Amino acid sequence: MKFSKIAILLIVLTLCGGTLMFADAATQKVRVILNGSELDDNGLIVDNKTYLPLRQIANGLQAIVSWDNQTKKATLYKPNVHMILFQDKVVFGNVDKGNRYTFNVLSQIDNLTTEVSAVKVSITDPNGTEKVIQSQSVNITKDNFWYRTEDIKYNFEFAGKYAVRFYMKTSAADEWTVVSEKLITSQ
Repeated sequence: MKFSKIAILLIVLTLCGGTLMFADAATQKVRVILNGSELDDNGLIVDNKTYLPLRQIANGLQAIVSWDNQTKKATLYKPNVHMILFQDKVVFGNVDKGNRYTFNVLSQIDNLTTEVSAVKVSITDPNGTEKVIQSQSVNITKDNFWYRTEDIKYNFEFAGKYAVRFYMKTSAADEWTVVSEKLITSQ
């Protein structure tokens, strides 16, 4: 009796293991490199079709992903966002470490093919600390607009790269998506 239970258990485990080995052989992992950096999630090849991690690719391309659960459809939007940094009326991008600057960010957005409910501009220091420059609810339904922040006084206390980022939300319930980034070098 004991022997038959062990034999049945071994047969079941063998069948499960064989099925898992077959499933693993039917799919292949794919390394995904985007702009020179490997993504955390791998792609897969299943039945000669390649499946890629859309959310990570969209983040790398600074694009918005919209998911419609009812129709099971993912839509990718990539607006053109150009940012110019102004100190008074002078454009700038490199700063001296330890100095405090007053500046604002002018953003030109075009090729916008989805509605936007909010925008945000922030600056992140080389250590990863983010400060919001300005955040605002908007109701944008056209394909282009301009957005200028108020003046911000900011101390560039560390040497390195500071990232000024432009974010969008398509609805109030969505998460912020980075759609543009400009780097300031502090030396």
